Amino acid sequence: MPELPEVETIRRQLEPRLLNAAIVLAWGSPNPKFTTASSAMGSTITRLDRRGKYLIARLDDDRDLIVHLGMTGKLSIIAAETADLTTAHLRAWWRLDDERILRFDDIRQFGRIAVTARDDHRSMPTLHAIGPEPFDEELTDLRFWNALRSSGRHLKTDLLSQRPIAGVGNIYADEALWLAGIHPADRTLTRSRAAALLEAIRSVLAAGIEHGGTTLRDYVDAEGVSGGHQHHLWCYGRAGEPCERCGSPLRRAVIDARGTTWCGVCQPRRR
Repeated sequence: MPELPEVETIRRQLEPRLLNAAIVLAWGSPNPKFTTASSAMGSTITRLDRRGKYLIARLDDDRDLIVHLGMTGKLSIIAAETADLTTAHLRAWWRLDDERILRFDDIRQFGRIAVTARDDHRSMPTLHAIGPEPFDEELTDLRFWNALRSSGRHLKTDLLSQRPIAGVGNIYADEALWLAGIHPADRTLTRSRAAALLEAIRSVLAAGIEHGGTTLRDYVDAEGVSGGHQHHLWCYGRAGEPCERCGSPLRRAVIDARGTTWCGVCQPRRR
């Protein structure tokens, strides 16, 4: 699933091309997850934001057009005159006033589209309950530590819940925990270790953005180009290979139904 770096890459590509674009026609497939896409017709896009793994197009009529890519969702802009709007995996499209079309394709249909009142995201509970942005200056190590220690879950599971921090998925959780030297199945940590984990999360997310995201199978950006961060992974997907830090073989196990990779030497289990 695209995580924060992948979604942010797409946002940065699309925003200058969608700014002040008027939606003159729109369509959403009959699937309830996508059908509301058509209600954005008649609105103008004034800004393109990101919240965690969600893209939010701010509309001029005080509404939000929200897109979640799911596992295989893809956004792209094409010329209307060459657009094939009959392809099997097309789930929604928006025709713009300059004869371009913004389209959303999703093979596995785990994505979702919604049009809501401005900042009223109750119809999308996972977005409504999301935690703070990783690069938000108001997210201090104390706030992060308090959020983690209140849950009692495995630390990796807590990160994936999006409650203590937004946008971290399986890839960047493994990477950040490795960088911070924290075992993914630990349930508690000191404030200093929470600070180290927060710093590690910010570091791996920034690197992911710099490299245009991570492509392991399906992800491509808005230009159809694969990311490059898969060539810079320290831990994720490298089970059995030597740890970049100590040389020990990296381990893999399933923790709370999620495949997880870590170093048994650099990330000792504490509690």
